[in-house]
Amino acid sequence: MLDRPPLRDGIIANSFTVTPDVLQMLTIYLVVALGAVVAGFVQGLSGFAFSMVAMSFWAWVLDPKLAATLAVFGGLTGQVVAAFSVRRGLSLQRLLPFILGGLAGIPLGVALLPNLDMHWFKTLLGALLVTWCPVMLLAGRLPRIPLAGRLVDGVIGVIGGVMGGLGGFTGTVPTLWCTLKGYERDLQRSIIQNFNLSMLFVTMLTYLGTGIVTVDMLPFFAIVAPAMLIPTFLGTRLYIGISDLQFRRIVLGLLTASGVSLLISSVPNLLG
Repeated sequence: MLDRPPLRDGIIANSFTVTPDVLQMLTIYLVVALGAVVAGFVQGLSGFAFSMVAMSFWAWVLDPKLAATLAVFGGLTGQVVAAFSVRRGLSLQRLLPFILGGLAGIPLGVALLPNLDMHWFKTLLGALLVTWCPVMLLAGRLPRIPLAGRLVDGVIGVIGGVMGGLGGFTGTVPTLWCTLKGYERDLQRSIIQNFNLSMLFVTMLTYLGTGIVTVDMLPFFAIVAPAMLIPTFLGTRLYIGISDLQFRRIVLGLLTASGVSLLISSVPNLLG
């Protein structure tokens, strides 16, 4: 019988014991995969919120820059899947102001990323979502803002672009805005899905061009992509069978839950 060679990095072949460092890394990989699975399904269903959901898992175990990069990568991957799975009529006239504003906002978000206090950012955004979204969710009639024109849509796009540069949060504010404007389900999905796809693509290119993406991140990319593909597709299939009212409730519920998760991940760090 051949002698079994000893394994490296603290894993002892004879006793099969694992060092704390290796166990910690395996735990991190598991959390990354779990976050990708849940976030992929939610994005497939709603057309947005990958970063919000994934961050509720990843903020506990990953460096903020790595978490932001993975959120952009995962969100972009999910939007590509959704673009082929859920095709709805594209209104370029309504989409263009969001796109132009978003393109102006992305560089600012990327520039802010290395210097931003992410805990304060998450706290403020989370407080906004948990305050406003439940009011809209429980209201007998949703407030509508039908008179707001393309200029305001462009400003909302700028905000979405900035938040995309900060970590892939492109769809949060535009989704809330489209809900306030009373867009029906397919029109809202079309705007948000195409806006997110465009913004996340440009953000990922910017991350690559500015050196934010490093070789050390590649193993995490290799975990996120396969973990989220099937859940994203399943989410898109479920979307097809729901009504406008159900979709609106899902969107507002997800935004509220995202706000809660942001507060949970950020407030303890601020208090500490």
